[in-house]
Amino acid sequence: MKRRVALVTDANMHVGPDLARELARRDHDLVLGEPAPGLASELEELSSEVEPVDGVADLSDPTAMRTLVDRSMDRFGRLDAVCVRTGTIVAGPVLDTSVETVRSQVGDNVESVLHVIQAVLPVMLDAGSGQIVIVTSAAGTKPVLEAPIYSATRAAANMLIRATALSIADTGVTLNAVGTNFLDYPNFRAATGADDPETRAKIEARVPAGRLGQPSEVAHFCAGLLDGKSSFQTGQFFGLSGGWDAS
Repeated sequence: MKRRVALVTDANMHVGPDLARELARRDHDLVLGEPAPGLASELEELSSEVEPVDGVADLSDPTAMRTLVDRSMDRFGRLDAVCVRTGTIVAGPVLDTSVETVRSQVGDNVESVLHVIQAVLPVMLDAGSGQIVIVTSAAGTKPVLEAPIYSATRAAANMLIRATALSIADTGVTLNAVGTNFLDYPNFRAATGADDPETRAKIEARVPAGRLGQPSEVAHFCAGLLDGKSSFQTGQFFGLSGGWDAS
């Protein structure tokens, strides 16, 4: 039996590296977008074949996702699982927001999701199976006063994912959204000042769980939706924010 093939974008930060490692342990070969230095070699030591792909960081460009899918089909002839992290964040009040900023956020946070769906679904629908997880943000579940345009576009992305998933629910292909917040990785800490212990304590006080989450925790959760053993769960948004999105 051929090994499953998983595609992981943004394999240099956030959930990407840990998810790639977890899927390798679960007997997947991997296509990696922008892999961190040394990651491909590490995964090959876990007996995975790896196809690294550079120049595909901007998912608002429709050619980026098509390139990743084409590289998977050219190298392995199949694509069983896909995890894509999308979006950028812009903060600031609505009254100070330009139309250009709104359009940029729509491109990064909504159009990127559309490009993923349009590139991946035809391949999986032809195969009659596959699992897709699109990482959006827990900020799409409730108003975020510091970043209302970001929150609104993330909410739109979550609804696009759920509606698309329900339209293909009887095909054998699953599609779910995962949204994180308060995750302990360098970009979040830099953006929030959480490397300072006093600032970090204030941030953690906003999280019902009382701490920042680890990328490895998100990776384990996503792997369960992607490894082919959970094909009854589709059309869902899962908030991974220590309870923040439910509070």
